[in-house]
Amino acid sequence: MTDNTPTPAGASATSPDHTDETARPRTAIVTGGSRGIGRAVVARLARDGYAIVIGFGGNREAAEESLAAAEAAGARAVLAQADIADEQQVAAMFDAAERAFGGIDVIVHAAGKMTLSTIADLDLDDLDDLHRTNIRGTFVVAREAARRLRPGGALLTFSTSVLGTSFERYGAYAAAKGAVEALTLILARELRGRDVTVNTVAPGPTVTELFLEGKDDVLLERLAKASPLERLGQPADVAELVAFLASPAGHWVNGQTVRVNGGLV
Repeated sequence: MTDNTPTPAGASATSPDHTDETARPRTAIVTGGSRGIGRAVVARLARDGYAIVIGFGGNREAAEESLAAAEAAGARAVLAQADIADEQQVAAMFDAAERAFGGIDVIVHAAGKMTLSTIADLDLDDLDDLHRTNIRGTFVVAREAARRLRPGGALLTFSTSVLGTSFERYGAYAAAKGAVEALTLILARELRGRDVTVNTVAPGPTVTELFLEGKDDVLLERLAKASPLERLGQPADVAELVAFLASPAGHWVNGQTVRVNGGLV
């Protein structure tokens, strides 16, 4: 059977040639880049030679520490403060990336918020606040990414393995991240012909300040033993996956949600 699907202008009918894209320094925006997984991603991409815009919300001191670590690894990096749910501030962050580095190849949207409560006891104001950051914020960043990413680029959003484990008290958080996963495949399809990938990274229990808050040693031990590897994840574990998916080597992975949790089900 003959495939009569038209080939986009400038594209190869077989595998794409990324020679031009990889010859130049690649640029990444990392939201939530001041702490936790976002900071680990900044450090990992810095080692790969990316120029990096480190997006952060309110903790400038932590952002400056992340910036210093990136620069120590030899990367060119700048800070950009933005409320990720505010379309004007996010647009300004993208503008800053284009002014500083000439264009954008990778967006890692690691910023997010977590509220834990049983559904029966959930404060709806907390629900609205959570969804503003995790759903609206993801749409705002994804919309800007869809408009600005260069060919050969990648958008990585973040979900959670809780969509599979269904832990109690994660109802609001999991609902928000379910929306993120739904966005992934749809946007990947909408960017047909652009040579841009869209994937979601879904960590399991990972040792960050956000994750550790409110958990005692007994619970942490139980969560560690739940994985066949019998440990909690580290931010660097997640950053390695992000680096692969962001790179030309990972460019055939598209429209996927990748669980990174040591085998937790």
